[in-house]
Amino acid sequence: MRSPATQAPRHGLARVLSKLGVCSRSQAEKAIRAGMVSVDGRVVLDPERPADPQRQRIVLDGGMVAASERIYIALNKPRGIVVSAADERGRDTVYDLLRDAGLPWLGPVGRLDKASEGLLLLSNDSAWSARLTEPSHHVDKTYHVQVDAIPDQALLDALVAGVVEQGERLAARRAVLLRQGEKNAWLEIVLDEGRNRHIRRLLAAHGIAVMRLVRVAIGPLALGDLAKGQWRHLSEAEVQALGL
Repeated sequence: MRSPATQAPRHGLARVLSKLGVCSRSQAEKAIRAGMVSVDGRVVLDPERPADPQRQRIVLDGGMVAASERIYIALNKPRGIVVSAADERGRDTVYDLLRDAGLPWLGPVGRLDKASEGLLLLSNDSAWSARLTEPSHHVDKTYHVQVDAIPDQALLDALVAGVVEQGERLAARRAVLLRQGEKNAWLEIVLDEGRNRHIRRLLAAHGIAVMRLVRVAIGPLALGDLAKGQWRHLSEAEVQALGL
């Protein structure tokens, strides 16, 4: 049996770069295939080639790679902004909001679609992000949703009971009426899992359209008074509370 000191590296080079927080895994794969990464002085073109940053010298685009300072931020994503590092259609992304912030590469922790707004977390700590988005952890996400109808208690109960749509079960953990007008209303909907366009599909199954969808909390972390398009660092206590 090999001793711990002589065990082969467990992770491929692209994953190592991602775990170090210097770029996303997909960005790392592109850089490696483009010949921009060397290990111990030799260019590596295979993103899956095992690498060990503790014992090997890894260079990306001429710069020595080392673990980046762990950064955790909360951003109030405006409607119409895409959660992507680059958009093939040239639409504005969350990274445009961070362009002059002097931050290292950060990856989104979960998603909000273009039409949705509110609390979005970004970090270069891939292990923390993975824990937070792991489905088995069931981290509550709270949304305020404006709908084009006046829901009654039967509908609210039906949202919690859930539906099966395109082979997926969609349900809310909690759904309550916040306020209503003559033709529309605001609901608070809590999910403990997140499927693609979960709330929109769930409501559409009952013939209801979403007018606005705002994520106001992730677990114990609330959006609060953070202005649209603005961001802030999370406190150490907030990071620990979310990562449990």
